[in-house]
Amino acid sequence: MVLTNSHRIDWLIGLTALSLGVALTLLATVAHSQKVRSDEEVARILAIEQLSMQEGGAVRGQVHNKSNRAVREVQLFIRYTWLWEDERNPGKTDPGTSTYHTLKETIQPGARINFTYKPSPPLPKISGGRFDTSVTIAGFTEIIP
Repeated sequence: MVLTNSHRIDWLIGLTALSLGVALTLLATVAHSQKVRSDEEVARILAIEQLSMQEGGAVRGQVHNKSNRAVREVQLFIRYTWLWEDERNPGKTDPGTSTYHTLKETIQPGARINFTYKPSPPLPKISGGRFDTSVTIAGFTEIIP
């Protein structure tokens, strides 16, 4: 089989692209993504303390940094679960909701910071059940010197 100049150029371009792809794959640096930790590991680093619920769904509490490193961008997951009085015959709409709230402060090792979250608009005042509110640590950045 005789290759024409256009076939040779196409073959050369294809070989070059393949070689470049292999080289980039072999030379690529590893990107370090976020590290996922278990609930137990997170509990050894951060704790939510003195949690209280206020009128309209406001939540107050403290985050305690139990580690020996500073942390920042602590993200709280606040869940308002609606519990029906009659679970067998629930209403038409579930007013339960959830949100994330990020703390702006850096928490030094061993320190505690207070937080307050107020949903906007406030939780509805409706009959037929009640809200069960929970707050958990959803994420944070550990500062490693």
